[in-house]
Amino acid sequence: MALARGKVMPISSRTAGFASAIKCLQQHRSLTLSSVEGPQEPPLEHRTLSVYFRDEILRKHAERPALVCRQEQPRAHGGPPSSNMGVSTHLAWDFQEFDRHINACARGLISLGVKKGDRVAVIMGNNSTYALLQWACASVGAILVTLNPAYRVNELVSTLNIAGVSHLFAVPRIRSSRYIRMLSDAFPDLRYSTPGNIQAASLPSLRSLIVMDNIGDPNEYRKEIMDTKSVIDWRETLVWREDGSERRRVKELIDSHQSDEVINLQFTSGTTGAPKAASLTHLNILNNGLGNGRCMHLTSKDVLCNVPPLFHCFGLVLGNLAAWSHGACIVYASEIYDPEAIVDAVVQEQCTALHGVPTHFLGVLADVKKRQEAGEKLDLSRLRTGIAAGSPIPTDLMRQLIDKLNLVDLTVAYGMTETSPVTFQTTPADPIMKRVETVGKVQPHVRAKIINPEGKIVPVGTPGELCVTGYCLQKGYWEDEEQTKQVMRQDPEDESTVWMHTGDEGIMDDEGYLRIVGRIKDIIIRGGENLFPVQIENALTAHPSIREAAAVSVPDAKYGEVVGAWIILEPGTTMSREEVRRAVSDHMNPQNAPAWVWFVGEGGNAQELPKTASGKVMKHILRKWSNDLVENNIGRVAP
Repeated sequence: MALARGKVMPISSRTAGFASAIKCLQQHRSLTLSSVEGPQEPPLEHRTLSVYFRDEILRKHAERPALVCRQEQPRAHGGPPSSNMGVSTHLAWDFQEFDRHINACARGLISLGVKKGDRVAVIMGNNSTYALLQWACASVGAILVTLNPAYRVNELVSTLNIAGVSHLFAVPRIRSSRYIRMLSDAFPDLRYSTPGNIQAASLPSLRSLIVMDNIGDPNEYRKEIMDTKSVIDWRETLVWREDGSERRRVKELIDSHQSDEVINLQFTSGTTGAPKAASLTHLNILNNGLGNGRCMHLTSKDVLCNVPPLFHCFGLVLGNLAAWSHGACIVYASEIYDPEAIVDAVVQEQCTALHGVPTHFLGVLADVKKRQEAGEKLDLSRLRTGIAAGSPIPTDLMRQLIDKLNLVDLTVAYGMTETSPVTFQTTPADPIMKRVETVGKVQPHVRAKIINPEGKIVPVGTPGELCVTGYCLQKGYWEDEEQTKQVMRQDPEDESTVWMHTGDEGIMDDEGYLRIVGRIKDIIIRGGENLFPVQIENALTAHPSIREAAAVSVPDAKYGEVVGAWIILEPGTTMSREEVRRAVSDHMNPQNAPAWVWFVGEGGNAQELPKTASGKVMKHILRKWSNDLVENNIGRVAP
């Protein structure tokens, strides 16, 4: 595993006061170069996740609501009876009850033979087991490996082997994916291995397969696992007794961990190429969660409906850790994305915060509209904040979220898995135009710059590649030093600093606000002029009939490249290709107007834009679809 990381050089105590004064002065001056440094206050948190939970969260908020899982039974995990916060219909824990379950899970990991540094993988939807494993693995020093439930068997095997996973926690099925059957069909050794002693040549590190029943029907559950003898039932792994050796061992481990130890492997989105596992530490993700929560002004009175999947940093860090580190409550509306369940949760649990990517929010808005048109009265008045991230947020969508969902303090965050993830975020104090048109300012203890291809910092207002450094940088891609060195590079003038080259094209203004205008490889170069897809997409989605849009480059004999646009229309609306083109040409320089327009679904392609799990449109797939249609002269628009 590569160990390179970026760091901000400390200011000596003798010069700290002077430097702070200079920095305050600089913050009131307009920038001329696209280079910023976040504040040094509040100081970084150097405690580990488990120590922070014990000393700050549990000590201060033991009786406050911690976790609500609306799709789970009150006693989903067995064990001694609990008050369940007086709720009879679904699981509802305060922090004290949450802690009791975390400890039972941590003791269970010890009894399973999980050792410090072991990789423990999870393939589930958003549920309480996932939440328990996030904290229990941190307690015993195991490294949580979060896997995408959409993986096919070859992808699942690849990621398990990249990480060297020894223990896999899974549910029997999500949607049409049947994980236990999929694995046992591909690897018959799993059917005949004894529990805790899997011997499968294609999965050399895997020893245990632990299954949590998410079906609810005992007969159906048995059918899913009955042919796989190596399966261990999740509820049998929990150790409720508190007088055994496991309790002593967990306590010893909690007190032995260091904040710079890797605690989480997050596989990158893989919009192109093979997946890579970002190695994230206690220091990385705890401080990032704390910063995210501060930007939202979270308190212990807040209730966050955490929609993004937990296998991604959005759900695991910006959601879980941001809320819990501030004593706030997390609500899982459903195991997987379900707009109707989200709206029900927001209303019935009186949520004050809502997270999502554009696709999530569009679905929620559509469900709210449908209910209101049917005469249903929805009380969304407690909603106020949350995070919109994952992919660029169209300006029109931001305005709808503020106007229709009361998300008046909604923040926009920018980052990447390799930076824990957030490095820029807006706050409710930012002017409304900055909140809808930028991703805010750089976060505390983070430095950022925008550079040209020669590596020089560009003037403000000039596009270039965004680079970041600071506490947030991953330790490297797990056991992949070659790919780590491609994106994490030493500063040529300061060998102690390593910069993460994001591959994102950004523009910084003279106040330090950042706009992300696209991936560098996605920029459209028409006749030598750079056109930015995000700006074109914003112009398109501002039209009332266009729900989603994606702009891509299309090869052209005259200009080299021209703009192609993929469009999803609002239900019940129609547009011609020429009208789509005018939606851009009427508001931007005409060279930005699409020369080709396709409506999603035509030409035999899928009925929706291809996206990663984090909501990013996979432009490389769209370019392939575009090229196929161009060859058949489908979609050309006359200028």
